[in-house]
Amino acid sequence: MTNINGWTSHTPALDLLISDPTGMQPLCGREEFTSLLRDIVADTAPRLFAVVQEYGDRVDGRVAAWGMAFEDHAEVISVEGHRRTRTASHEQALRAYRLGTRVVPQLMWP
Repeated sequence: MTNINGWTSHTPALDLLISDPTGMQPLCGREEFTSLLRDIVADTAPRLFAVVQEYGDRVDGRVAAWGMAFEDHAEVISVEGHRRTRTASHEQALRAYRLGTRVVPQLMWP
């Protein structure tokens, strides 16, 4: 059974939120379109960074977390997987990994 909007009981619910592209012309050929998508990926890819903790003055250190720096925020997850945070910037991610005055975090870019 079809209703006034073209919906049937077999229509995936999310299709109701997306315009039907049937009848629309492709922007370009397959190769060019793939190239355009690769450019979008390259332009929007986040930068990977590590939050390292230095114990004392070069006494010891470790990678405490890994993060992705996006244009407008950063996502960080601890290496143990217990802490996941979203911060306004990659620099703000350091706050969560400072432990008193003896453990100082810093960013490192691979």
